Amino acid sequence: MDLLQTLKVAFRALRTNKMRSFLTMLGIIIGIAAVIAMMAVGSGAREVISQQIASIGSNIILVLPGSTTSGGLRSGSGGVQTLTSDDAKAIGSELPSVEAAAPSIRSSGQAVYGNMNWSTIIWGTSPEFFDIREWKTGSGRSITRQDNDGASKVCLIGETVAENLFGSSDPIGKTVRLKKIPFTVIGVLERKGQSPQGQDQDDAIYVPIRTAQRKLVGSQFPNTVGSIMVKARSSAQLEQAEEEIKSLLNQRHRIVQGKEPDFSIRNLSEMLAVAEQSSKAMSLLLGAVASISLIVGGIGIMNIMLVSVTERTREIGIRMAIGAARNDILMQFMTEAVLLTLLGGFIGILLGSAGATIVSSFLGWPTLISIASITVAFFFSGAVGIFFGFYPARKAAGLNPIDALRYE
Repeated sequence: MDLLQTLKVAFRALRTNKMRSFLTMLGIIIGIAAVIAMMAVGSGAREVISQQIASIGSNIILVLPGSTTSGGLRSGSGGVQTLTSDDAKAIGSELPSVEAAAPSIRSSGQAVYGNMNWSTIIWGTSPEFFDIREWKTGSGRSITRQDNDGASKVCLIGETVAENLFGSSDPIGKTVRLKKIPFTVIGVLERKGQSPQGQDQDDAIYVPIRTAQRKLVGSQFPNTVGSIMVKARSSAQLEQAEEEIKSLLNQRHRIVQGKEPDFSIRNLSEMLAVAEQSSKAMSLLLGAVASISLIVGGIGIMNIMLVSVTERTREIGIRMAIGAARNDILMQFMTEAVLLTLLGGFIGILLGSAGATIVSSFLGWPTLISIASITVAFFFSGAVGIFFGFYPARKAAGLNPIDALRYE
């Protein structure tokens, strides 16, 4: 019997018991739909994390103020500003494993343009910050060393600020007031999206750090900064850069051995990589849980195929009597099992894709349906049919023709 004839016989057998065939496929349909939907949710989450990692930049280390002790009282981490612009300059110029370092100081306030106003974050930083973050301007220009050295009243704005203050008009050259001080908009940064902490990175205004220190952020120590962002020359030099930064700051801050440093160092690349691995593990776990439905569906197919063999024992005997070989009988029942699982897999792929789209549209969860996951799911459903259909098919092919003809 050729393959085309085998398929015709298999389709005819499945159509004979439509409801039983559908109920048999139901386990595969549910399993494949669950796998597709769960993998789409997991892949979407990984894609979001990957985008956030790219938006932060690569090989980044963050230096933050630590705790200090005064009069027996310890401040919390970051409770006292212990870092300075000179620390950042030393890190960027003296350490061989460091490509660049940028000090930054944060404030918040109302940005006002005409009769429009918007509450946002105001960052004072140096030109190196945008190189470290790999953040280009969509229009206009970036902050320069001349702007910083001269404490110029210029600013870069994010897309969110531009939309809320200027709408569709061009903000370049316009004047905004930050804490009642006029600043000229020199550029609009390209859109970055959300940070790993869920904050809108485009909802910010950047000014030269000297301008921020002198005119926007009051402090009894004018040269202090809130943090220092450092970029290592390569991912292989991240640990070396951490050690060099620690050694340099211990020396500059006169931290003797055994004393707790007044700064802390965080490797952002490692933190984000851990988050990505956690997301990947969760995606695999969701897929594994959903795959249990496939196993249950496969057992159901084996059970129904065994019932079918019992019901069609006399038919099998007749086929053998008129010349059908055992391999023909084996191929016929294997084809029926594989057809059941492939049809169930196809329907499951459609339902899983629709479910993922609904989740993304109505609940706002990120989903990503890949061709690879659909292909794997389809072929896996076929593999389930082969695995669980082999035993019933082998049992049918092993029947004695005489006993099968006598079966009532």
